[in-house]
Amino acid sequence: MTDEKRRPRPAAQYGPTGDAVARNLKDLREARGLTIYGLSGALNKAGRPITPSAIAKIEKKQRQVSVDDLMALAIVLNVNPSALLFPRDDSPGTIVELLPGRYEDGGEIRATAWHVWQWADGETQLFDHPDAEKSIDARIKYIQQARPPRRGRVEMARALQEFHGAEGERLDGTSVD
Repeated sequence: MTDEKRRPRPAAQYGPTGDAVARNLKDLREARGLTIYGLSGALNKAGRPITPSAIAKIEKKQRQVSVDDLMALAIVLNVNPSALLFPRDDSPGTIVELLPGRYEDGGEIRATAWHVWQWADGETQLFDHPDAEKSIDARIKYIQQARPPRRGRVEMARALQEFHGAEGERLDGTSVD
């Protein structure tokens, strides 16, 4: 490769999720009384070795986390992956930026912390997302695409029951009035 075709590798770009992972990793590690070396040892035992220096770099936002690293960290720290991905706040008044940027219509890519956690736990689609629809059809489509089949069937039945309850009739067609 010639020098003119060789381009420097861009520095790792951290968005709000990368920031949250770095902060949450350190907080969770310390809350469990683990040193960087202890966490590294636990990851090695789990089959996903990450060196102590790599862990330190993750916490300092000098190294990004792969999805496999994220899964191993969540398992070793005994948390769900969302506990690493999102701010440790679920206050309805707190706004969480999900992506650094804006949609073409100017809407920011963010939602309330409560809603983000509901979405992360699979409880709801991200209705604050500018492209989302709030109809029952959109909710069913979300469940079909976002949830595994057995869980999805249960959640679709619940969503339909809630929708029909809100509309003033039961699933059997009788009115709740």
